[in-house]
Amino acid sequence: MPPDTPATDQPTPPDSLKVRWLSPEKTSIFEGTYALLHCAVKGEGLYRGVFAVLMFPISHPDEFVSLRFTDREDRICEIGVIRSLNEFPPQAQELIRESLNRQYHEQTITKIHRVKCKYSLLFFDVETRRGREEFIMPWRYDRAEDYSTRGKLLLDVFDNRYIVPDVAALSSVERRRFLSYVYW
Repeated sequence: MPPDTPATDQPTPPDSLKVRWLSPEKTSIFEGTYALLHCAVKGEGLYRGVFAVLMFPISHPDEFVSLRFTDREDRICEIGVIRSLNEFPPQAQELIRESLNRQYHEQTITKIHRVKCKYSLLFFDVETRRGREEFIMPWRYDRAEDYSTRGKLLLDVFDNRYIVPDVAALSSVERRRFLSYVYW
């Protein structure tokens, strides 16, 4: 859900089943009033209160970024898709990444201190980039997904995402702790 309600004078995006690609030549992304993300599309108008969504958050974290807004009827509408963030100026990239950080709450696990199983729940004590954390994950195959070719994405009881980028890169003790319970 977008952080703020947009103004009522939003243009209407084209109604089409084709993907609308946004390019830096035709699209300007900037911070507007009240620190809202704005998007101006050449020949179309200004969208206020824009937010970004990753179409493929695991396999393509810097590509295929959908820019969206909420219309007058409180429906979420897509303005278009950015094929690659790297095509846009650094300031626009930073604004889009800030918007994405508000949408996605995932942590990268850098160390596994302990994993304990009780009541069909896995209790993790881990180190992340934010520091030491604990979380609980149901012990089910659908709560751990492949992340790239060698990692795992863990979904806790609140659907927060914890990423182990490369299981093989864990120390042998950490890998044993992890694979004792997440072996699929």
